[in-house]
Amino acid sequence: MSIRSKVQHVSESPTRPTPGQASRRFDVAELYQGLIADPEARPNEGAPLHEKLQRAYWWIVNKGIISPFYDIEYNDTPPQRFSFGDAKVQLTLPTEQSYSSYVLLPLLSLATRRRCLLVGGPGRGKTAIAVLMGVLAGYNLNELKRAIQHGQPQMTIADLLGNPLPSTLVNAKSMDEVQIAWRRWLGMRVKIIDEYNRIPTRTQSALLTVMADNYAELYDQIYECPPGAWYLTANDDAGGGTYQVIEALRDRIDVVVKALHFNSRYLDELLLRVEEGFKPEEVVPSQLIFTPQELDRMEREIRQVKLPDPLRRRLEFFTSHFELWEGGARQLEYMTKDTVKLSGLELRAFASASAGKDAAVDLGAQTRNGVSVRALMTTLVFVKGMAYFRGEQEVSFEDIRQMLPFVLHDKLVQEPDAPYFELGDNPALRADRVSWLRELWDLSCKQFESFNLDQHDPVRDLGDELERGLEGVTEAEVRRRLASVESTLRELAKGRKLYGHLYDDLLRLKAMHQHYTNYLRWLLQ
Repeated sequence: MSIRSKVQHVSESPTRPTPGQASRRFDVAELYQGLIADPEARPNEGAPLHEKLQRAYWWIVNKGIISPFYDIEYNDTPPQRFSFGDAKVQLTLPTEQSYSSYVLLPLLSLATRRRCLLVGGPGRGKTAIAVLMGVLAGYNLNELKRAIQHGQPQMTIADLLGNPLPSTLVNAKSMDEVQIAWRRWLGMRVKIIDEYNRIPTRTQSALLTVMADNYAELYDQIYECPPGAWYLTANDDAGGGTYQVIEALRDRIDVVVKALHFNSRYLDELLLRVEEGFKPEEVVPSQLIFTPQELDRMEREIRQVKLPDPLRRRLEFFTSHFELWEGGARQLEYMTKDTVKLSGLELRAFASASAGKDAAVDLGAQTRNGVSVRALMTTLVFVKGMAYFRGEQEVSFEDIRQMLPFVLHDKLVQEPDAPYFELGDNPALRADRVSWLRELWDLSCKQFESFNLDQHDPVRDLGDELERGLEGVTEAEVRRRLASVESTLRELAKGRKLYGHLYDDLLRLKAMHQHYTNYLRWLLQ
């Protein structure tokens, strides 16, 4: 077998067995070598699409990008841990199949048709992983490379979108008669924007329209873009560059992934590529390439993955911590960080209202904003995508824990001066936002369990009662429910401090009270 054939070989073994699948024993070495001698064999033909996605992942990890980093960790039994150095740096050995975020998140972005930002220093393979995603989507390599939009300070809207045809521009009697020569990349299902933070602000605004609404506009002419995955690259994740990235454009990015360094122990792989004269994107196995129909079907199947109610409730509790800012307003509804931001003032100007709260309990003090609706919807998509990739029909606790940091990386803005970051070894969390967000989730879940909200959640019970509808509910029953809402509010008022999770409960109870009050007035007419 030639060197190139070995690189193109797709192993049969890496896919993760799930309930209902036949299982068999295999050696760990098969992850790298495979069992099938014939490189033209198609072991995944007819297999479920999540298995094809898994095979694509393992091929990229082992033979494409080479990313021996398992930072997305799963465990089915307690893992072994080792400590190194004076700081007792922890190394964990996962006991379940675990993954490299640098490969997995771009792949999930392809499957879910979302927007992925790859950040890291020059030469770390950001563009290479994006190109690989385009090849997996079925595009010719030369076509794909020509379609990459390279950010640079002189980039105009015409450079990005297209130009009016000169003859129609001269002869047109109205804007409707102008014909546009649209750029070909607009019609592709994989769009790559290299160094997007070097694009001028005005051109960024045009890019925002394409990213956010899937259409381009020039001279009142509209080009409808097909839904697809986006890959943007930047050399830093602070929004800097030749031009500051406009906030609305950053907000449209769904996940942020760091390009990890190259492990020098794999230099032999680079030597092989130099000697044989090939690049990974040139030798992607044909059996790993997805058709447009497969990509559409996979996206539909991901949306059908279930999110169990107990996990949804934990996610609700987590997101409730961050919006409240007591000193920002007098009326309860406006006591939010967004109110302060819109006023042009700094949160620290109202810090006294939060004084006295436990730094370990007040998770909201660690952020400058709350979680937007868009970020929540993106979270739901990626946790479903993670479960689908692993061959599961339901989202697990660990799926949420592993995906949250990448979705909220740029969405939940850290307050680095929060007291929490002065405790113990927490100062490192100011730079390591993935670990910080994962710890936020863990702390939230501990609070959720300490309140026993799985078993005793009166606000949830009252909400479920209202959701069953008001048709046929009598006056006496409405009055009983109003009394229950008021009783719950009195009970919650016994707490000495107002935390974010309580804030959302209060607003929910007030809304319930209004539903019943309005219905009672209607009954008594």
